[in-house]
Amino acid sequence: MLQLLVVAWLLIFTAETVVSHQESGEWSCESDSEIQIIADFRPGIITLDGHNDDWKDIDGSEFPLRPALDPDADHEYDAGKMTVKALHDGRDIYFMLEIDGNYAYDKGENNKCPSVALMFQIGDQATYHNMGGCKEGTDSCTSKACRGFEVDIMHFSIGNAIPGRLYGGNPIDNREGNGGDRFGHLVDIYAWNPHCRYLDGLGPSGNDSSAQNDWHGAWWHSSFTTLSGYVEEDSPYTPDGKKGTYYFEFSRPLRTMDRLQQDVQFKLGSPAKMSVAFWYPMDSKPWHGSGHYTINCDWTPLDISPGSSSGLTASTVKGSSDGTSITAILLSMISLVFSGFIAYRLFSPRDVPFTPMENNL
Repeated sequence: MLQLLVVAWLLIFTAETVVSHQESGEWSCESDSEIQIIADFRPGIITLDGHNDDWKDIDGSEFPLRPALDPDADHEYDAGKMTVKALHDGRDIYFMLEIDGNYAYDKGENNKCPSVALMFQIGDQATYHNMGGCKEGTDSCTSKACRGFEVDIMHFSIGNAIPGRLYGGNPIDNREGNGGDRFGHLVDIYAWNPHCRYLDGLGPSGNDSSAQNDWHGAWWHSSFTTLSGYVEEDSPYTPDGKKGTYYFEFSRPLRTMDRLQQDVQFKLGSPAKMSVAFWYPMDSKPWHGSGHYTINCDWTPLDISPGSSSGLTASTVKGSSDGTSITAILLSMISLVFSGFIAYRLFSPRDVPFTPMENNL
């Protein structure tokens, strides 16, 4: 029954996107070749809670948000730009998205709340445009027909997600063997094109129980005043329309157990390709599937830098050298004092009192 509900949700969501995914004309993109997102090695500094406090010292990349199907500067998201930050700790990779926007939240109505997605290239031929770019239609797209056009997508719709709480992969949905999230709609998806996208583990070739949702994430808005934690009964959490900034924070292992070509596999020192999308209910009107903004009209390089131990090695060597020098000096001083004492005992004159012999007679 639960699997049927998941499949039904996916069919509805896909149908909405297919109907609305109509471009106004021939595709044109003028991408800035200099832009990139850098994920440095910074272990032990991030708490995954949607707050941006622990990201204050992390440099980010700032992007204007333009409509995905018509990336015209005249139609930019007018509330501000999106800042994308990333880092890794050698095991997991973390992302923080910061977007200015008046607070909008309608409990249970995902398309009346802001939403975000991350998309990554998996297959070598996968393009940013057309979500992978496989030419097959809904009746013919399969893992064999679209081999090499795979993209990995994480999509977070917050209509049922409590701010500051963790969503994404959970034991219940992962036990079902798919990339769903029945609690907060932070889902793990793969696609070959906008018409052929599915939850991990589900698809036209049948279901695979080995799949799971490897993503976790949380959201927050700067207008919130309660820091101790919200519960569902606190909805809508702050008055509608309040000015502020949305924060979306995510993490995922660099490598996953995927064997179906449905997850991107990150490698230290090897660049990946990604994009970020943002949906917002403009003028309080529900957004539709393809009515989103993106940070670029092509893939944006993600540079995952390897961890550097040079600083640790230098400080360790320096500390070790300093400690050895001090110890050597102390031992030398002790040896010198001890040697002097021995020399004194051996060579110092001994005063033996003279006793006349007659005193012993």
